[in-house]
Amino acid sequence: MGSLRRAVIDIGTNSVKLLIGEVSGHHVEPLREESNQSRLGSGFYETHQLRPTAIARTARAVADFAALASQSGVRRPRVIATSAARDAVNGEELVSAVRAACGLPVEIISGEQEADWVFLGVATDPALGGQALLIVDAGGGSTEFILGEGRHAHFRQSFRLGTVRLLERLRPTDPPAAEDWARCQETLHHLFDREIGPAIQPALSALTHRTVQLVGTSGTASILACLAKRLTTFDRDRIEATRLTRAHVRRERERLWSLPLEQRKALPGLPPERADVILTGVAIYEAVMEKLHCPDLRVSTRGLRFAALMTPHG
Repeated sequence: MGSLRRAVIDIGTNSVKLLIGEVSGHHVEPLREESNQSRLGSGFYETHQLRPTAIARTARAVADFAALASQSGVRRPRVIATSAARDAVNGEELVSAVRAACGLPVEIISGEQEADWVFLGVATDPALGGQALLIVDAGGGSTEFILGEGRHAHFRQSFRLGTVRLLERLRPTDPPAAEDWARCQETLHHLFDREIGPAIQPALSALTHRTVQLVGTSGTASILACLAKRLTTFDRDRIEATRLTRAHVRRERERLWSLPLEQRKALPGLPPERADVILTGVAIYEAVMEKLHCPDLRVSTRGLRFAALMTPHG
């Protein structure tokens, strides 16, 4: 089977991302990846109205990435949108703005579809074949939990827990105070005790005979790998399969929550535009590891966009 060059533009709550790749069956060879922190979900969670300025920033980012895709030989990249777009009461305004900016349609995907694609993308890694996996994709507006083996998911659910959503709810001081962390921890523990734990524990209990590997496939997980390896640029080969112990994640959370924003921006491996949401991102993964008793976190650079490239669309 010959390969096809495809591109996907992923509109998230925090950022717009581009992936261009050569696709052959379930194999994706990434050729180019870009990210623009358009913050579509900025100021969104009080009213569930996407702000006109955020819509305009996002539409411009999509148009810029569509032009890059065209330069790489993909005339009509796929455009998908996730949490903020699907939760918004005015999501059609985003769809219209993107169409006006570059003529492309936008697929607003459900939380279940997002979880399915995250699992499908991560499962393309042959090193994970045959293992029982708990995949956690902590995005800006939602976090997807998927439990599965091989190419079969036993459990998948999207929760309204995200780095931007949580940050806008908590609004910590700069630098964060001890009370800010206590409130963040209490919020996360409450959510795990009341919603996430009861939803996923039955599926986890059915796999007591297997060792379940926690896999993180979000921007936060990749940044934690970059911080651990002091990488100043995105290096897929060095990030892929990084393992972070629960103690390491806890120490990193303690460090990040102790620093003011400007000092976090200067850390090697942390993009300055992600220096605010990394606080809630690392807190989410720490809570996952603590509440679900995961000894380590394996970082994957595959996920949603890999699957979107592999999956045909109209």
